Amino acid sequence: MSFLIYFGVTLAAFAAMEFVAWFAHKYIMHGILWSWHEDHHNPHTVEGFFEKNDRFFLVFAIPSAICYIIGSAVPGYFWLFFVGVGISIYGLVYFLIHDVYIHRRFKWFKKLDNAYSQAILRAHGAHHARKTKEDGESFGLLVVGKKYFKKRKRQ
Repeated sequence: MSFLIYFGVTLAAFAAMEFVAWFAHKYIMHGILWSWHEDHHNPHTVEGFFEKNDRFFLVFAIPSAICYIIGSAVPGYFWLFFVGVGISIYGLVYFLIHDVYIHRRFKWFKKLDNAYSQAILRAHGAHHARKTKEDGESFGLLVVGKKYFKKRKRQ
C-alpha cells in the first residue's frame, strides 16, 4: 500500500472516531456507565485531580492498542496499524480540546478566539447545563450544530 492509502486510512479512522465518541457519550456515558461519567457533570463532587470519567481515556485507548498490535504482528493487516494511529490522533485532539481548552485542567493555552472554538465552548456549555443523564444535547466534540455558532443575546 502507498503512503496515500495509509494516510487515507488514518484520516478515515480519525473522522469515524467523532461518531464513535458521540455514540459512546450519548448511549454509554449517559446510559449504562453514567456512574463513571456523572462526576464530570458535577465537578464539585470530585476529590483530587482525577474524575471517575477519566477511566474512559483508558477504555478508548484499548481499541487503538489492539489495532497497533494486530497491525504490527499479523501479515496482511498492516493497514490496521494506521486505524490505531487515527484513533490515537483523535484521542490527542479530544484531550487538547476537551480537557485543556474547555475544562482548563491544564493551563497550556488561553482562550481561542474564532467562531469555531467559540461554538465548541457554547455546545459543551449547553451539554453541561444538564446535571442528569437524561435530556442531554450536543454529545459530540468536533462536529458542532449551527445554533452554537450564533452568539447568545445578552439580557
